[in-house]
Amino acid sequence: MLRLVADRGYRFTAVTPLTHQRVKDKRGADPGQTLRDVFGWNTPFSARALPPALFSEMARAGLLQPVGSLWRSTLRIASIDDDLFLHSAYPTVGADAVFFGPDTYRFARFMKQALGQRVATMCRGTLVRVLDIGCGSGAGGIVVSRALAAAGMTSTLTMNDINPAALALTAANAEVAGVAVTLALGDALSAVEGNFDLIVCNPPYLDDEGQRSYRHGGANLGRALGLRIAAAALQRLAPGGQLLFYTGVAMVDGEDPFLAEMVPLLTAARCDWRYEEIDPDVFGEEIERPIYAHIDRVAAVGLVATCPFEQAN
Repeated sequence: MLRLVADRGYRFTAVTPLTHQRVKDKRGADPGQTLRDVFGWNTPFSARALPPALFSEMARAGLLQPVGSLWRSTLRIASIDDDLFLHSAYPTVGADAVFFGPDTYRFARFMKQALGQRVATMCRGTLVRVLDIGCGSGAGGIVVSRALAAAGMTSTLTMNDINPAALALTAANAEVAGVAVTLALGDALSAVEGNFDLIVCNPPYLDDEGQRSYRHGGANLGRALGLRIAAAALQRLAPGGQLLFYTGVAMVDGEDPFLAEMVPLLTAARCDWRYEEIDPDVFGEEIERPIYAHIDRVAAVGLVATCPFEQAN
């Protein structure tokens, strides 16, 4: 099904849930007519709106949900460059939902920029062992694989997630992208063995009332999970290995508590590192919730940590 959509030149930029709902409200109840309606805006559609072969493949894959006399796709499709990514239908309310949105694009851009600096110091043909922790749709790992290949590097790519539905979508997305992956189901670093030359991660970082796996970052305003993963990842870098870590932080009284917690860990690991605030204000609607009443804002941040060559740990 995804190949049939890709063959028709489909492109769609996934937006925030709030923007998505506003667009749907403006568009009204008219049935979807285009691939972007069906797989982007997730609009109910009639069978006649799709090529027969595509509709047949959706039926065969169990991806059609009846809505009165119409149908609705149980998955959406977003794009990054020339790659397409299956992800969950709107709204992403399920406990096993696989989210794709503006954070995915920020994460991809952050990694491309970091890798652009990294590969300039590497020899062409170098084999890079890559781990994507909490891979979701697989977008992060596939973006990394593309960037390394463009720079003349080869890579082995391990995709990890605690959510089986995420790994199922990752497998499909990677196959259509032509990127070989190893799937690792489980809780972050506990699901894999050995060390890696490159570890990338965009963990959940909000305190989610429903504790959905793609969104809930645990205690301390959603920082706990990310801090645990980052600390473990530093110990699993090969000599000279690098961690690319994108997350969100609830800023309190102008201070960044995640950075304050990470500095001792980075010092203990003897890593060279740099840290940047990528976007000063994301998920602003969270401030309205009581648990976030005392914060200033939620900022998207990126950490690049490089392990010394002489010793990994």
